[in-house]
Amino acid sequence: MILLDTHVWLWWLLEEGDLDESERAIIDEQALNGEVVISAATIWEAELLHRSGDLVLDPDFETWIRRATDPQICKVIPIDEEVILAQQKLPEEFPDDPADRIIVATALLKDIPLATKDEVLQELGF
Repeated sequence: MILLDTHVWLWWLLEEGDLDESERAIIDEQALNGEVVISAATIWEAELLHRSGDLVLDPDFETWIRRATDPQICKVIPIDEEVILAQQKLPEEFPDDPADRIIVATALLKDIPLATKDEVLQELGF
C-alpha cells in the first residue's frame, strides 16, 4: 500500500509533473492491486488549487474529483480524531502546513509509506 501526497496524486492522474516512468509504474501497479490511498486533506488541497486557478480539471472540478476518488482508483482516508492525534508523532521541526501535517500523520497512523517529492518532507525522512 502507498499513500500519495497531493502533488504526486495529481501528477499521476493528470500524467504530468515530476514523476519518472519507474515511479509511475510503481503507482500503477499499486493501483491495480487496490493499494493506492490518499488523505481527505488531498482533496481539500486540490480544491484550494482549483479555486486559486492553479489547477484546471475537465470537465469540471466536482466530476473530476468524484472520478479520481473512485475506489477502483484510490481509497480516501478520512480526517478523524485519530489522524489529528497522530500529529503528535511529527517531529518538532515539522512545517506548519496543515495539509502536510494531516497527510504525513495519516501515513504514520496507518503505517503506510508516503510517496512525495516534497524536499522538506523527504529531508525529515518521509
